[in-house]
Amino acid sequence: MRANYASLKAELIKHLSPVVVVQNNAVGGRFTLIDKGVQVETVDPVPEYFELAKSIAHVPLGVYSVIAAYLGGKVPNIPNAERIDPHDLAMVAFKAAGDTGWITPLTGFRATLNAARTKLPTANLPADLETSSDTILTEAIRFIDSALGAKSFDMVAFNRFAATVYPSVRVNMTFASTAQITGIEALMKRWRALIGEAAWSDLYVMVLSIWTTAELNQASIIIRRTMNQAKVGTHLIDLPTAETPADPIGVALDNLARIVQDNVAAEMVFNSALDVADALKGKEDLLSKEILKQLDGTAPAARTAAFGAAAAGTCPVTGRTAAV
Repeated sequence: MRANYASLKAELIKHLSPVVVVQNNAVGGRFTLIDKGVQVETVDPVPEYFELAKSIAHVPLGVYSVIAAYLGGKVPNIPNAERIDPHDLAMVAFKAAGDTGWITPLTGFRATLNAARTKLPTANLPADLETSSDTILTEAIRFIDSALGAKSFDMVAFNRFAATVYPSVRVNMTFASTAQITGIEALMKRWRALIGEAAWSDLYVMVLSIWTTAELNQASIIIRRTMNQAKVGTHLIDLPTAETPADPIGVALDNLARIVQDNVAAEMVFNSALDVADALKGKEDLLSKEILKQLDGTAPAARTAAFGAAAAGTCPVTGRTAAV
């Protein structure tokens, strides 16, 4: 079964059409259109200021990344302190008290921030975005200079810095969102005209992401508005991956082929049990309901018999005595 299933999937990949594969990346997303089994075009459609706005909005996280291991293992009296898990903090802040290993990397990061601030006027950013970006960079450098001068820092000081720049971070987030919406919707409009309304109505979209951005993924939110709304629930597929795959398009198409062939298999194989058919067509494991049924006590006799046989060294399925 597995060999024939894999063979069907490998052949089906050549017939998947039309498909858009979305790779989330630092520049707002890479989009590939596949039509009639051919990769038509790969585009990074989002304007450059998206990357600039988002990069600078990440500066507080960049500072945190350098100093996190040196934060100390106790949660101080800061706003919303109860939201920090003390155990998580203890694991993150793994450096011993007094360790100054943060000084060199923080000094290096300061140089990067200063270079960015110096070049900011030449980036041709909208005025509000330039102002907010300058505020973020300036306040970050001020925090770093204070820490370097004292050869120490604490969570209270970092918390104060982060709160100070947050309004500016929000401005950058607004500009980044506008850039992404504008770029993606323009590309989808062009591709829709390219392949025609009939084909577009059956479009599948595979959005690859990591776990932390799989829910309410920014690309998914934007692209769903451009699809056939009657099919978006089944044809827009978010595919979380442990890490960015070496062959993202291959991974996307392999998964889509499995989904498409299972859609048909579900109705062919389980036509007399539609709830099982729905499970095969969705994310449920086919055994999930049976496992839940047994675990919640609705089938105690069967479960007890199985456990009893296993304890006696007998397989409840084959009846064979196990070697102990």
